[in-house]
Amino acid sequence: MELVHEQCYRAVQSRDERFDGLFVTCVTSTGIYCRPSCPALTPKPTNVRFLPTAAAAQREGFRACLRCRPDATPGDPQWSYRADVAGRAMRLIADGTVDRDGVAGLAARIGYTPRHLNRLLMAEVGAGPLALARAQRAQTARLLVETTTMGLADIAFAAGFGSVRQFNDTMLQTYGRPPSELRRTSTPVNDMGSVALRLPYRAPLHAAALMEFLTARAIPGVESVVDGRYSRCLRLPHGPGRVELAITPDHVDALLQLADLRDLGPAVARCRRLLDLDADPVAVDAVLGRDPLLAASVAKEPGVRVPGAVDGFEVAVRAVVGQQISVAGARTVLQRLVAATASKIQLSGEDSEFSRDSHRSAGAAGAAGAAAVEAFPAADEVVEAPDDAFGMPAARRATIRALATAVADGRLRLDPGADRDETHARLLEIPGIGEWTARYVALRALGDPDVLMDTDLGVRRGAAALGLPSDLAGHAREHWAPWRSYATVRLWRSTHTKGDTP
Repeated sequence: MELVHEQCYRAVQSRDERFDGLFVTCVTSTGIYCRPSCPALTPKPTNVRFLPTAAAAQREGFRACLRCRPDATPGDPQWSYRADVAGRAMRLIADGTVDRDGVAGLAARIGYTPRHLNRLLMAEVGAGPLALARAQRAQTARLLVETTTMGLADIAFAAGFGSVRQFNDTMLQTYGRPPSELRRTSTPVNDMGSVALRLPYRAPLHAAALMEFLTARAIPGVESVVDGRYSRCLRLPHGPGRVELAITPDHVDALLQLADLRDLGPAVARCRRLLDLDADPVAVDAVLGRDPLLAASVAKEPGVRVPGAVDGFEVAVRAVVGQQISVAGARTVLQRLVAATASKIQLSGEDSEFSRDSHRSAGAAGAAGAAAVEAFPAADEVVEAPDDAFGMPAARRATIRALATAVADGRLRLDPGADRDETHARLLEIPGIGEWTARYVALRALGDPDVLMDTDLGVRRGAAALGLPSDLAGHAREHWAPWRSYATVRLWRSTHTKGDTP
């Protein structure tokens, strides 16, 4: 979105929540920045500036409004979708790459020098990678201050700050008050190790479509859906965790149990990708609704999202397993693979012990009761798995081993920072992986918004049911781009054969 002053100011006057995350409003007379929908009195046009990100506002010396919480708005859709260097970098920063590997590590992942990457991000979003990571640390710290009873020094290091002094200075600059004062105005309700959050999104969101998709594909032990609440195990950079997600009319309730609270930011980023919470459904539906053959679907079910992934390797394995069998059959095979390879993660209150490395939870009492869950196996675990763990023909077993080997040795990346074209080409180099599987991985694991699964059986049946032309690819290119992934999901839902897709 081009930040034209007059257009942005009209959006602020309307207090339209659909613009939240697209830009922030910086009020020069108060030194505060807000989200466009902030309920406060609209400032005079001569007293406002518009910047693309919260990090850019903080870099300019503005502090976050404590009323509208502009640092906790839905993400900008373009950074979820864009396949260029800036988009890839923004997604990796959200996943905590700078905190773990530094700017040099981020630049190496992207294939640029740190100096060039800093210059590019400054031009695109008004802040460099350090400032963007710093803004994210401040948001993580605020969540921990307000929702846990952790000591402030522990919060500083859990959020990724190098020292307590740096933590205090950043919080004072970002929010205009020290962490101790933020805590006095909040009511922590969680035990340490358990964090309850509200994840915002842009309405509308078709919750039933997401939950039906996830329910049909839930691998017992790894994930489940009970009373509309989705829960699953997560593999995170510093240890395992578990999340429970429930969609409400204006946000998603998230309850996280983490072996290491430094993983709060990455866990939130992965949950948002799983539910496609940074999508702009109004923009998507506006394009698809102009097609008379899809207009009824859009009107009946506004806000359909593309189910994403918390683990790209997991999605790739699901795709290979489900190439020629039903969802139910694929789920059975995957459950067998998990049982034979994955490690148990015991979450049972204050004495919770996380698997394999005996990580100690900080006390996850009350989050979900006693529960033993399993992590989907990592690539190196699949490489070492015995043949009888797969329960599938030898050729497909070899494909999964080759896929796991490529991921384990770093030749293939299936995370939000991956280059889509390069990933597509490397997937096709693996024997047994064809165009359908590569596109499915792009759609769910890489978040590509413009993938058409036109060779998929469910998509073809859905297209026939809606009376779409035989040249589906040509029709989609003309009428649905750049949102063909969303059209694909709608076609899956348009027939009773949506269970045919893994």
